Amino acid sequence: MATVLKAAVREDLRGSRLTKIRQQGNIPAVVYGKKFGSKAVSVNSIDFIKTMRQEGKTGVFKMDIDGTKTDVMIYDLQYDTLKNEVVHVDFYAADMNVEMDADVPVSLLGEAQGVKDGGVLQQAVYELSVRALPQELPDQIEVDVEKLEVNDSLSVSDLTAGEKYEFNNDPDEVVVSITPPDEEPEEPEVETDEEPELVDAEEDEASEDAEEKSE
Repeated sequence: MATVLKAAVREDLRGSRLTKIRQQGNIPAVVYGKKFGSKAVSVNSIDFIKTMRQEGKTGVFKMDIDGTKTDVMIYDLQYDTLKNEVVHVDFYAADMNVEMDADVPVSLLGEAQGVKDGGVLQQAVYELSVRALPQELPDQIEVDVEKLEVNDSLSVSDLTAGEKYEFNNDPDEVVVSITPPDEEPEEPEVETDEEPELVDAEEDEASEDAEEKSE
């Protein structure tokens, strides 16, 4: 069964109204697109979280706006980090017949051989820009790192795009690399004073004093 997220149009756009919407368990949102225009709505917070977990950030699903269904996808989220909750959502009304660009998460698969040998894995890119029809956008870009050894790296050009999407990033952009382990710096040799000579000098002074007293 296709996912349908219900939304209600927001007529009152005052800031005080947004607080009341959140107190009622809803999330203020905006839906926009080239053909759709722009419309302020609100969605139930629990229903939205379920939809986001099921469809992912790049998934296309139906939004029922007061009885009218529209194909949408999550474009941007605003979080309250203190409360750990979503406080605003931007939805993109997708034209299913027109390609679009979207940022897709990068997921690393496996444990690199270089890491087993003591190297350090460095992930330089966590999202890649992808162009495709809305329904063909991948949920994530999987990158197999098992064969990477120390000093190896993978660039965008090394990744295999899907049959129905392409990467927008620079082909030479490094996605992940294995760097050598940190080498501990050698402790510098510390030159110490030759204390025996000082001791000898003290002993010589003591012996001279003793000789003077004996005389």
